[in-house]
Amino acid sequence: MVAGLLVVDSVHQDLNAESYLQRWCQRARKRLEEMSESQMPEIAAWRKAFSQMGLKPTKYRCAAEALLRRFKREFDLPRLHPLVDLCNAISLAFALPVAVFDLETIAEYIEVCHANGSEQYLAFNKELENPSPGEVIFRDAADQVHARRWTFRQSKLSTVSPETRQILIISEGLHESASQDVPELIEKLSEEITAIGATIRKNVILSAEKPKLDFEKA
Repeated sequence: MVAGLLVVDSVHQDLNAESYLQRWCQRARKRLEEMSESQMPEIAAWRKAFSQMGLKPTKYRCAAEALLRRFKREFDLPRLHPLVDLCNAISLAFALPVAVFDLETIAEYIEVCHANGSEQYLAFNKELENPSPGEVIFRDAADQVHARRWTFRQSKLSTVSPETRQILIISEGLHESASQDVPELIEKLSEEITAIGATIRKNVILSAEKPKLDFEKA
């Protein structure tokens, strides 16, 4: 597994990323013309991981696969927030999940771990859920779940809003060339975010030797 992280400051709703989206969407479209999303090695690796977690891959899809399936219907993306739109476009192009968290909603830290079942997840219908014991989640110090089933679905709690000013971006890969592809994704994303006027505070690739990133909120 390879994980890349960006901590981004100076986030605003009026940043303009529109001119940067089409290049990445076109790259995704070209790949989809050559093969289905399930045949892509990046997606196949996540499908295997979901199966190993006891999840049916056609019911629970990693965020990148779900995004690709939505994209290929119209070859366009909904516009949500300039930085989210940019992350979605690059996620499509690399076929890798890219999570974007509002840092103000995270209590002290966030970790990828197995749930004990007492944590709480705010679904998009605003209902509170408890993850299954042993489920892979993103959890903070207040036992808030920011993503369920690893890369399946983010919580409504930490989604980016017009008021968001700092974000944490995480992308993870499990396929054979992840050690090259994840750093490339993070570097390209860093360049694009800087180009539209936000500020990169941290740019890190995690490893077994360096499994965490320490930083303080701005």
